[in-house]
Amino acid sequence: MGNLSRSLRSSFSNFTWNTSDPNPCRWRGVKCSASGNSSVVKSLDLSRVGLSTARNSSSAAGFFDLLCRLDSLESLDLSGNPFTGIPGGFFFANCSVSHGLKSLNLSSNMLHGDLPNFSGFTSLETLDLSHNNLGGAVDSQLDGLARLKSLNLSVNSFTGGMPALGKSQGLEELVLSANSFDGQIPSDIGGHRNLTLLDLSQNDLSGSTPDGIGNLSKLETLLLSSNSLGGLIPRSLSDITSLSRFAANQNRFIGSIPSGITKYVRVLDLSNNSLDGEIPADLLSSPNLVSVDLTINKLRGPIPKNLSQNLYRLRLGVNSLTGTIPQTIGNLASLTSLELNDNDLDSQIHPQIGGCKNLTLLDLSSNRLQGELPEELGSLPNLVALMLRNNSLNGGIPDKLFELHANLRVLDLSLNSLAGAIPPAISVLESLSILILEGNSFDGCIPKPIGCMRSLTELRLGGNRLNGSVPSSLGDLTELKVLDLSDNVLTGEIPSSLANMRSLTLLDLSNNNLSGIRPAFGEYVTVNTSGNRYLVNSTESQTAFWSSDKETSLAEGVVIGMFCSGIIASFSVVTIVYSCLYQPKSRDQTARNSIFYGSSPSFRLFIARTQRLQRQAMYRER
Repeated sequence: MGNLSRSLRSSFSNFTWNTSDPNPCRWRGVKCSASGNSSVVKSLDLSRVGLSTARNSSSAAGFFDLLCRLDSLESLDLSGNPFTGIPGGFFFANCSVSHGLKSLNLSSNMLHGDLPNFSGFTSLETLDLSHNNLGGAVDSQLDGLARLKSLNLSVNSFTGGMPALGKSQGLEELVLSANSFDGQIPSDIGGHRNLTLLDLSQNDLSGSTPDGIGNLSKLETLLLSSNSLGGLIPRSLSDITSLSRFAANQNRFIGSIPSGITKYVRVLDLSNNSLDGEIPADLLSSPNLVSVDLTINKLRGPIPKNLSQNLYRLRLGVNSLTGTIPQTIGNLASLTSLELNDNDLDSQIHPQIGGCKNLTLLDLSSNRLQGELPEELGSLPNLVALMLRNNSLNGGIPDKLFELHANLRVLDLSLNSLAGAIPPAISVLESLSILILEGNSFDGCIPKPIGCMRSLTELRLGGNRLNGSVPSSLGDLTELKVLDLSDNVLTGEIPSSLANMRSLTLLDLSNNNLSGIRPAFGEYVTVNTSGNRYLVNSTESQTAFWSSDKETSLAEGVVIGMFCSGIIASFSVVTIVYSCLYQPKSRDQTARNSIFYGSSPSFRLFIARTQRLQRQAMYRER
């Protein structure tokens, strides 16, 4: 151990052992056991200490040469170092430690190339090579590992079929996730009767899942996610009494969900497949069940009413479910996430929803829900996101909802039939970052206190019947990125305070009745003010009336000619023009003024500037 310590100091200057203690068994990461009258090193932990073969490969080779002489070593952890490879290959071919080594951890290094041959490690029980850059096929490199219990090759770049591990009958954990293994799952997978963990997720596996997988009577976790597996979900899985977690999301499974599959399962994820048929009546009822995700399938029919009291996550969105939302959901006191969005549910939101006191996410968007918002929504103190968009909800926003001021971050009530004024009390939702009320029938003015909601990043009030002016207080929303007030009946000028909003990237004021000169916004802001007839761009107000217009009328030509000739040389003349435009109109005068108001934009800009000069003159006289 002294020689090994000196080798570490010379090869890896950033790592040292405290050798002032003469007993190596008390050094950091070293574990020993008694052997006769002395102690021998059994375990060596050199994880995350900065060892590297890239900087000084010859010195590193000396380190591994000394390491190989520790023939009593049973556990070696070199994880979390920047090793790019094991130098010289002698560690695998001529290392005496290999015969007695039971655990080898080389995870989270920078190993690359093909998988080395481990046939000499006849006592190895645990091998972890995860999170490296190893690639190529896994053929016979692991054939001699008859005692292997745990193999982790995840997060590499291995290709070809799954490794043949027929000689490793004692295998308990097999983790091959996040590689490029392809082909089918071997039909003899059921022969590994001691497996408790099988993780084949994030590969390119295809074909159907062999029924023999139901023979894995000790299996606790089965992960098949993110492959191209198809066919039916094996019914034999319902016979595995130890199975606690089953995830097969993001595949191509078809057909119905087998009844009884959640008899023992706690966590089920079958999302992003092509499963159809009705949800089995017993699927959500097992008292063991805590989380179910069936989103993005083709499931139809009603939501079962018999629900596990221990559910904390229920995700059934993006299917074709019909009928009502079960009132029994109100009994799920542990439920934190309920997502029933994008279905054809046509009931009301029942007051029983108030019983889900731990709910943080409620998404019932894009259904056919009717009726008013129940006050009981305000009895969900932990609610962070309330999403009810694209339904047929009516009435107003209940005051009780504003009691969610502590935690609510997202409120989306858009595309409904909600009406009445937007309550000024909405400003008490001080934690709200996204407020979307667009596509309803809200009327009245935009509440000025909204400008106090300093956490807002997105405010969408478009497509309503809001009137009055745009509150200048909105300019105080310093974190706001999106402001949409389009398709209302707003009047007056655009507050200059909006141009000073430091975070704003999108402003939509289109299709209103705004007037005056549009403030100049920064280049990083996308602004839409189309559909406001009397609104003038700030740049146009300076130059547009000088530009030529091929369709200039005779009246415009005369007035512009007078302006260019210096006839309008004093504010007295401006006063005459102003009085002609704004004195009480007779029927004939109204007809004459229509010539002005129906003229080209350049002439309207001239009139606007004339009016502004008149106002300036009146101000000076005061």
